Amino acid sequence: MTIRLGRRSVGPGEPCLVVAELSGNHNGDLGRAVATIEAAAEAGADAIKLQTYTPETITLQSDRPEFVVPGNGPWGGRRLWDLYREGHTPWAWHQRLFEAARRYGLEVFSTPFDPSAVVLLESLAAPAYKVASFELIDDPLLRRVAATGKPIILSTGMANLEEIGHAVQTLRVAGATEVIVLRCTSSYPAPDAAMHLRTLPVLAAMTGCPVGLSDHSLGVVAPVVAVTLGACLIEKHFTLDRSAGGVDSHFSLEPAELKALVDAVKRAETMLGTPTFGPGLAEEGSIVFRRSLYVVENVAIGEAFTDRNVRSIRPGLGLSPRYTDVVLGRRAVRAVARGTPLDWDLIAPRGDAEAR
Repeated sequence: MTIRLGRRSVGPGEPCLVVAELSGNHNGDLGRAVATIEAAAEAGADAIKLQTYTPETITLQSDRPEFVVPGNGPWGGRRLWDLYREGHTPWAWHQRLFEAARRYGLEVFSTPFDPSAVVLLESLAAPAYKVASFELIDDPLLRRVAATGKPIILSTGMANLEEIGHAVQTLRVAGATEVIVLRCTSSYPAPDAAMHLRTLPVLAAMTGCPVGLSDHSLGVVAPVVAVTLGACLIEKHFTLDRSAGGVDSHFSLEPAELKALVDAVKRAETMLGTPTFGPGLAEEGSIVFRRSLYVVENVAIGEAFTDRNVRSIRPGLGLSPRYTDVVLGRRAVRAVARGTPLDWDLIAPRGDAEAR
């Protein structure tokens, strides 16, 4: 199944769509957000993705323990309210960011976190919607984005098989006909051993949807592996400069790294090619270096070919070595000089019943 996302087709057989995730890497600066979009385009990304929420639409302002991020990680000890206030993309910026993305030739869409965000994004003619992995279980939100009739990109995160199947079915019943399902490990950054990329072909078979990867691991290895396993879309967080900080900077790619990802994905797709056997165009010049049967000592007319005067050597201009046992013991129909590639026209038949 191929899905249309703006001007791009996404699905098996199509070039992988590389999406740069802006998230909170604008650091509260509209100019930096626009510059990040421009840098993503220069690095070769196909699309930019935003997140559309406010602190009020995603959490409560509370000091209760359950509203504080546990642990000692980059977000550990911070209130959800403060984290989302720092990371959110102001709604007043959205039109400017959509215009900038389109000016630089990028597809642009967003992740809405509540129905009011969908209203805003519809007013900007968003070509698709992303459902974040933590929102996969929010049926009312799923139905709202599905009702737009736009393609839906569903990130699976921590969802189990039943939850994924339920979410896809909910989207379809509510009107979504084009769904892309992303493998995602909801850890920031995601350890290599937690990626489980072999899930991708299983996810495709289970849902009947094109699949991709929302990648929170470090570096560019996971996207390349994912493409070899059938990923049609790669999403990666992107920042101008990790050292400038920001809520998501610690697992985001910088411009040179995003370019390396784009180039590596394109090379991987080229290398996958199609199932084929035998020498291809790139190998035609190497065929001569295969082994073949050569006369390695002068042979007189009528003399027998033996393992002393015939050997399997390079280059590959003589008979295949598979015929060694057929050739040995036969006689030469004329004198053969050392260094001559052995061919059937040099060999006398044993009799009519013998097949050459």
